[in-house]
Amino acid sequence: MSNTDDGPRSYDMVAAQAKWQEFWERDKTFQADRAATKERRYVLDMFPYPSGDLHMGHAEAYAMGDVLARLWRMQGYEVLHPIGWDSFGLPAENAAIKMGEHPAKWTYGNIETQKTSFKRYGLSLDWSTELHTSDVGYYKWTQWLFTQFYKQGLAYRKNSFVNWCPKDQTVLANEQVVNGACERCHTPVTKRRLSQWYFKITEYAQALLDDMAGLEAGWPERVLAMQRNWIGRSEGAHVDFVIEGREEPVTVFTTRPDTLWGATFMVVAPDSELAGELCSEAAREAFEAYLERVKQSTEIERQSTEHEKTGVDLGISAINPVNGERIPVWAADYVLAEYGTGAIMAVPAHDQRDLDFARKYGIPVTVVIDTGEADPRESGIATVGDGNYINSGPLNGLSDKKSGVAKAIEVLRERRAGAGTVTYRLRDWLLSRQRFWGCPIPVIHCPSCGEVPVPDDQLPVELPDLRGADLAPKGVSPLAGEAAAEWRNVPCPQCCGPAERDTDTMDTFVDSSWYFYRYLSPNDDTRAFDPAEVSAWMPVDQYVGGVEHAILHLLYMRFFAHVLHDLGLIDFNEPMRRLLNQGQVINQGKAMSKSLGNGVDLGKQIDAYGVDAVRLTMVFASPPEDDIDWADVSPASSLKFLQRAYRLATEVLSAPGADPATGNIELRRATHRAIKAVTDLVAIGRFNVAVARVMELVNATRRTLDANPAAGADAAVREAVGFVAQALSLVSPYVAEEMWELLGYAPSIANSVWPVADEALLANDTVVMVVQVQGKVRAKLEVPEAITEPEATELALADPAVVRALDGRAVAKVIVRLPKMVSIVPA
Repeated sequence: MSNTDDGPRSYDMVAAQAKWQEFWERDKTFQADRAATKERRYVLDMFPYPSGDLHMGHAEAYAMGDVLARLWRMQGYEVLHPIGWDSFGLPAENAAIKMGEHPAKWTYGNIETQKTSFKRYGLSLDWSTELHTSDVGYYKWTQWLFTQFYKQGLAYRKNSFVNWCPKDQTVLANEQVVNGACERCHTPVTKRRLSQWYFKITEYAQALLDDMAGLEAGWPERVLAMQRNWIGRSEGAHVDFVIEGREEPVTVFTTRPDTLWGATFMVVAPDSELAGELCSEAAREAFEAYLERVKQSTEIERQSTEHEKTGVDLGISAINPVNGERIPVWAADYVLAEYGTGAIMAVPAHDQRDLDFARKYGIPVTVVIDTGEADPRESGIATVGDGNYINSGPLNGLSDKKSGVAKAIEVLRERRAGAGTVTYRLRDWLLSRQRFWGCPIPVIHCPSCGEVPVPDDQLPVELPDLRGADLAPKGVSPLAGEAAAEWRNVPCPQCCGPAERDTDTMDTFVDSSWYFYRYLSPNDDTRAFDPAEVSAWMPVDQYVGGVEHAILHLLYMRFFAHVLHDLGLIDFNEPMRRLLNQGQVINQGKAMSKSLGNGVDLGKQIDAYGVDAVRLTMVFASPPEDDIDWADVSPASSLKFLQRAYRLATEVLSAPGADPATGNIELRRATHRAIKAVTDLVAIGRFNVAVARVMELVNATRRTLDANPAAGADAAVREAVGFVAQALSLVSPYVAEEMWELLGYAPSIANSVWPVADEALLANDTVVMVVQVQGKVRAKLEVPEAITEPEATELALADPAVVRALDGRAVAKVIVRLPKMVSIVPA
């Protein structure tokens, strides 16, 4: 294959790729020195699932992390940039069923394919860290961690209705249900009652919220907002309702205890255990028929404002604790078993769903807050605002919500019928999966001893050798089938009597909640990880991955860190200092898919344009967090630019070590402006603008060479070209190594020293630019005096203080007064 830019001074991208891959591997260029005394930096990419070869999304994500890893290495830090595979999972099992094989064959075959592609892609990865979560040596320690959680009461088993994917024949956590469907196969999710394992993440709900304050400087605000909303802290009260004919009261949670005097009925989630317990015998047949209908609806449908509310009277009454009135108890589909206690007090005058239900079934409506709006009994519209309390006993005469809530809680306390409390939307993490290719749960069920965790000296519990049809879904785990009987039937570790292994495997998010600790001692067979290594390298300095993991992996791994800290295994609560969410690579305005026929093959792009050009295109296209539309970019243009940069190195005639101080002062100023700009821009995540600054320096150097036939001997040209090579090594490492070699320096450029801008060469060319948000000064940035309006706008909007001040709001207008001021007006 020939390059697109002819001429003897063009670099051969294919030859360069082969040459430097071989050198890096032989030289172990990117292997971290664990004994180094230098300051350390840990750069971590979310590890891949081996579903096939690398795709365009991988190309973008891993290029971004590599920018920082390479820069920090040249800045003198000891950098760890590890690699591994999240290698358990359902796709491998489905492939094994189809092919009549073991899932390991598909899994490890794909890992080898991806490994070859990762090496070709020129990433500065430390291959000595390589791990696979499906290796026995890894999942032994996943099991060990589970038993530590179990001993602390943080892993438990209970019988409950769970999300069930009929196609994949397995349970899904709440976070894995998207718009009522399985996030993986998009099949509508149903409900099924099963005995399942959970992690008690709710024990850490408040701690996870509190510690977000320490993440605000380094994590995207939208991720933190998504986690706050998912955890869903609510302040209110627990209220005890006496049920006629039942000894124990039913406790409900409400954020509006001040409206209790308007509660005219109670609603219980039909799929909760409580509904079945409360139902009278007279209503039993109607209730069970109704429950079967509810099971056919998704939670999304049940919660929709457009969904017609349905219910069934359970034939019993509750006593309103503040006024003594008897109120009916209903089971209704708009209440979910997982919200609060699975039961609510219904105040139809002031809640639209309750009002719709009450009007449909002829239940009384009592107004207890006079908002000045139309009476809900006549208008059919619930009044949800504040106003004067009426029909509310001791609250009558009050007019503000805060006082009303406080008084209502006081009344409940006095009557021993409730108290103020805090609750959370977050539910415990359901981790059981009824599939084979996952980490076995290390628990044995004994008729005499009950649940018995597998002792440490009997770990790992290895998977049996099941293949093909033995893996096919049958509504229970393949490990519960006849083919696994010998594996399943074991003596109890405590009494030695006959017992059975647990037949579920763990959610793969358990594996990914701790892999970054294992990278630090991947071959240690005596413990999950070395605490001394963890203390030396962590928290991770930069984590890179997609925002789609905001309430799954990114929340779970934070929970794991909190627990590991409380177990004394690590000395921090939060494992990631900074988080970068890259966007998607799309095509023609849409996500790539086979059905749309708009997929782009990464391998073919690399064959046509080379790794360097593809990586440069990815980084230059947009800020990392934005989507890249491949239809709008040009890897061919990137390749032409790289050839132009390469030719600069062929024209340098001065010797290594020549003093640039005697060289062209204007070029030196351009070089040092570029050094400062690139350094600063990479630090704030504006990699695309950093590339633009390198392109400007290439142009400035080209003009200097073209203007003076003798300029090749100017040491200022060597200085400029040397920095171009170093800056390009962040995104296009092969051409950078070629340029560095042409300049007469020893390989690898990755071990070179990143230059520091000479302030004397910047002094006359920079100014302080003030950035205002709504008229308030939020940042002062040192910028080139010749900065353009687009550059000034981009820098201003990227500044962390400005981002915090905008707090997610859209920008309505940007006023630029070059070069001194940028004023931002939020929408």
